[in-house]
Amino acid sequence: DDQIERERASQRLSGGCCALAAVYLMGKFYVANAGDSRAIIIRNGEIIPMSREFTPETERQRLQFLAFLRPELLGKEFTHLEFPRRIQPKELGKKMLYRDQNMIGWAYKKIEEDDLKFPLIYGEGKKARVMATIGVTRGLGDHDLKVFSSNIHIKPFLSCFPEVRVYDLTQYEHCPDDVLVLGTDGLWDVTNDQEVAGMVMEVLTSYEPNDPCRYTMVAQELVVRSRGVLKERGWRLANDKLGSGDDISVFVIPLGGPGNYT
Repeated sequence: DDQIERERASQRLSGGCCALAAVYLMGKFYVANAGDSRAIIIRNGEIIPMSREFTPETERQRLQFLAFLRPELLGKEFTHLEFPRRIQPKELGKKMLYRDQNMIGWAYKKIEEDDLKFPLIYGEGKKARVMATIGVTRGLGDHDLKVFSSNIHIKPFLSCFPEVRVYDLTQYEHCPDDVLVLGTDGLWDVTNDQEVAGMVMEVLTSYEPNDPCRYTMVAQELVVRSRGVLKERGWRLANDKLGSGDDISVFVIPLGGPGNYT
């Protein structure tokens, strides 16, 4: 992240990205995630999560705590408190549910002038944004990213530190159908873990266990099915729902070789 910051000046580069990495070392997989990509292991049909997404919703308390400690980062335009909906001026003096960096549940407070400011975290689900700007809270770069029409930087709220999970391959007997799937949010936006596992098993069983191209074909099928088919109303999935509008990158990594197959 520091290197990207240096290069943005010397090479006039801007922007940022999420990062999902898997490292195999001495019999263990280390999966590091900074962003909203996802990794799962499929072992004997069982799904084992190897990451979690970092979004304004999953990291609400970290973001609000930083804003509470350093209110100057909000540029006097935002409030770190969260309310169930946007507050209107006519509601000054009335009571409304709220929560802050210390709260999991909700409580009531009397609405004050400062509460009328735009919330630090706005929206829900995939539409949740930090300062109405970005929907992911960890990653690399984005040092120049600012709130629209302002001089408020988003970067202090974006962490470059990944969460790392470890999987010990020596603890289990793996067959050629056991795999690690790495995918960007373009895959997971429209396809859940169970659907991915189903596609993996469907494609793998159509190839011989010692056919090395079977894993490439699984990755290709996951991309194609998540993108959908172009129709009059846009890209559509098999169930006629909208296909992914984001970039889709997928890796499928075998955990066991043909010699382990039974």
